[in-house]
Amino acid sequence: MSSSPSFPVVVLASGGGTNLQAILDQLHGQGEVEVVGVGSDKPGAYALERAVAAKVPTAVFPRDEFDDREARDSAMADWIQSTGAELVALAGYMQLVSPLFVERFRGRIINVHPALLPSFPGLDAIGQALEHGVKVTGVTVHFVDEGTDTGPVIIQRAVEIPANWDRDEL
Repeated sequence: MSSSPSFPVVVLASGGGTNLQAILDQLHGQGEVEVVGVGSDKPGAYALERAVAAKVPTAVFPRDEFDDREARDSAMADWIQSTGAELVALAGYMQLVSPLFVERFRGRIINVHPALLPSFPGLDAIGQALEHGVKVTGVTVHFVDEGTDTGPVIIQRAVEIPANWDRDEL
């Protein structure tokens, strides 16, 4: 009896990689999902260390090493394609991807956004939520399109914001 092959995923992250770690801990290597690569725009991103610890290949695409966003995204897309990934997960990736990148992986890019979209799209969603004084925020996983956090929602989860919490606690 043969088991079905794992679903190959590349994760893109810019920072500490807490979302990546959750993916590695809960999904990677459990038979259904295999993280086949972790890419970043930041050479010093802790997410890369998390990937290395999990024996997942990494690649770095610093913005300043490319003429423009399209050139960077083209190189990144070539690398992703070389991994055999069927899904690209933006998990704390703090760069907008170009329309060229979206078109190349249309319907196969998801983003983990730290707010209940359509509220607080774009960067610093947690800061936006705190500034507006909302009592509930959350997380949205959605498909990526050419807009900023405008793609179809896959799932959302609400989280109450305890009184006096700051950005780091949230």
